[in-house]
Amino acid sequence: MPDLLLELRSEEIPARMQRKAAGDLRKMVTDGLVEAGLTYEAAREYWTPRRLTLDLRGLTARSKDVHEEIKGPSTKAPAQAIEGFLRKAGLSDVSQAHVHSDPKKGDFYVAHISKPGRAAEEIIAELVPSVIRAFPWPKSMRWGPASAKPGSLRWVRPLQSIVCTFGPETEEPVVVDFEIDGIRSGNVTYGHRFHAPGPITVRRFEDYASKLEAAKVVVDADRRKEIILSDAQNLAFANGLDLVEDDGLLEEVSGLVEWPVVLLGAFEEDFLSIPAEVIRLTIRANQKCFVARPQGSTDTLSNRFVIAANIEAKDHGKEIAHGNGKVVRARLSDALYFWKTDQADLPDLETLKPSAEKFGLDLKKPLDQRMARLDRLGVTFHAKLGTQGQRVSRIADLAEDLAPLVSADPKLARRAAVLAKADLQTEVVGEFPELQGAMGRKYALLQGENPSVAAALEEHWKPQGPSDRVPTDPVSVAVALADKLDTLTGFWMIDEKPTGSKDPYALRRAALGVIRIVLDNKLNFSIDPLNDVQVLRHQVGPSPAAPETLRAILSEAAKGGLFGEAARARVVAAKADAPWWLPLVEKHDPSVSDDLRAFLQDRLKVHLRDAGVRHDIVDAVITPESCNLLAIVRRVEALGSFLDSEDGRNLLAGTKRAANILAAEEKKGTAVAEAVEPSLLREDAERNLFAAMNQAEKEAGQAIQNEDFSAAMRALSALREPVDSFFERVLVNDEDQAVRANRLALLSRIRAATGKVADFSKIAG
Repeated sequence: MPDLLLELRSEEIPARMQRKAAGDLRKMVTDGLVEAGLTYEAAREYWTPRRLTLDLRGLTARSKDVHEEIKGPSTKAPAQAIEGFLRKAGLSDVSQAHVHSDPKKGDFYVAHISKPGRAAEEIIAELVPSVIRAFPWPKSMRWGPASAKPGSLRWVRPLQSIVCTFGPETEEPVVVDFEIDGIRSGNVTYGHRFHAPGPITVRRFEDYASKLEAAKVVVDADRRKEIILSDAQNLAFANGLDLVEDDGLLEEVSGLVEWPVVLLGAFEEDFLSIPAEVIRLTIRANQKCFVARPQGSTDTLSNRFVIAANIEAKDHGKEIAHGNGKVVRARLSDALYFWKTDQADLPDLETLKPSAEKFGLDLKKPLDQRMARLDRLGVTFHAKLGTQGQRVSRIADLAEDLAPLVSADPKLARRAAVLAKADLQTEVVGEFPELQGAMGRKYALLQGENPSVAAALEEHWKPQGPSDRVPTDPVSVAVALADKLDTLTGFWMIDEKPTGSKDPYALRRAALGVIRIVLDNKLNFSIDPLNDVQVLRHQVGPSPAAPETLRAILSEAAKGGLFGEAARARVVAAKADAPWWLPLVEKHDPSVSDDLRAFLQDRLKVHLRDAGVRHDIVDAVITPESCNLLAIVRRVEALGSFLDSEDGRNLLAGTKRAANILAAEEKKGTAVAEAVEPSLLREDAERNLFAAMNQAEKEAGQAIQNEDFSAAMRALSALREPVDSFFERVLVNDEDQAVRANRLALLSRIRAATGKVADFSKIAG
């Protein structure tokens, strides 16, 4: 069967677009061919900085003839319906349709459509130009004299040539002829821009790939990556170094070169006083080069770096390495200046004193100065949520509240939260925003902060995604939770929630971060009071009046719920001191917390389902009031294990039977006794079930109170045999109304007992 070779060569394709563009080309062409009635055996896409290539194997030479019947309306149908049928079938007159008869429906029209197959070349010649015109580049351009015409071709960079050949392996392939905006398809491509810029005539993919390689172009991007990585590792090793691997940079660099040549550059050792992360980012961002470290080292860098050039220079790359070194030295000089500036005093210390007093900052310390300046400048976090300083104040209060719940020192948690955003005002983070947190940690250690405080400055941003690590240091945990809960609460208050695929403030990621932190660290407390307290903090805002009183009340509320008696008593007692926020407490609307709780529950469901947990078990455990994430997961695990056992499956069946009977009788209005009356139990099976219920309820209730959900399941499993025996030997709908009501009450006890652990009605099976 014939093969298709398609190459679209342009002046340049940005590295970040290449992989997706090649995939789009494959999908658009193969989808179009299949829709036109052709089939193929295999398709693979390739790309370089200047070309997108498709190698399609085993394409049928011709589409099949199509014969189909299109059923139309009755022959007695209105003219409008018949005209619609003719348009759909592509007929010009009703006489071209056939009349079929049906014994029940009578006569109706049928169109017999026959479409002869088309040659693959004809289909390709029609399809490829339409693909090129509709190509989904994120950004594209017009060029040349034709660009002034309406509907002129747009491409990521000027499209220069098109190769399109088609034919079986045993024959000479043909050029599929078409033209788009003056560019005619052919069988001629061009090699490396400098080494082999002349024309190359190609036939099919093997011929194309080998001739291009001879012309210094490696078409396969994955092979270019292998060459770069292998040569870089070998070159580093030969010089007593280990390459610091970087998959993202490797992907980018492979999209910048068609003929990779690996070289070694150098910079002065004095620059190694800069943190390794800063050196690496400086060289990566500005020169797209890899850094290296001495062999065996894990945290220090070498003053050598690895370049992936796109040319074999006559001087073996000496001038290229020298030129890259000059640029790297200039960039590292800037980075060294930033690094030293961040450790020096700010020039406006006098103006920072009010902010320093507000946050308890020490203006002798550089990082404290940066936090004071962040507050004084009034840097906006969000127009409706206040400044960064106001946000830090809320996070610090909440982190202090959370500290006892996560076994952290409250003073350290507050200190870490106060400094958490300070590095946003540093020169290094201003230049490299991706280093926020990491630089905070380094500067904190330099000024003698507690190691847990320093760690929290970096780790409170985590986890940034599903594969990112979760903080485990208690201080980091307190600040990370406070930061994410404040973000969620704030955006919920201003009704900026995620919608569909849109989540501009990464609130789903923040919710998943809360969930992973709680579960990975086995934190056993309710999120609800914290939500309520943070809502109030947003409503109150900063005020110089009675801050300690307010903080004390909110801290107490966080432990026991915002409307607990103790918290309300203190609110009343403090009324004279804090009149500006008391009405907010009294009129507090819990709907924000309710809606946010539902969002966290939904994210938890997604998290558990991604982990392979049955969705019906998750739905059976979570209720609208559930707000202890760890308890939910423990219930899910216990219920899943229980239902995997024979006792669990049988009890599930018995419980569902009891619930169904109850639901049917309640719907009919049948009386159900409020409580089981032992004197009305006539059969041994119901007396045994009653006794088993008393024991199981007691043991399960105690286990639930102790949050031992596995023990609760074991207690309920004792009901399996009595429930089975009851349904085998006892008629629920006894003629005696009192006996019937009593037996229905016994079924209600079964439903209530199992319902304390999960809603069995939501479980499949």
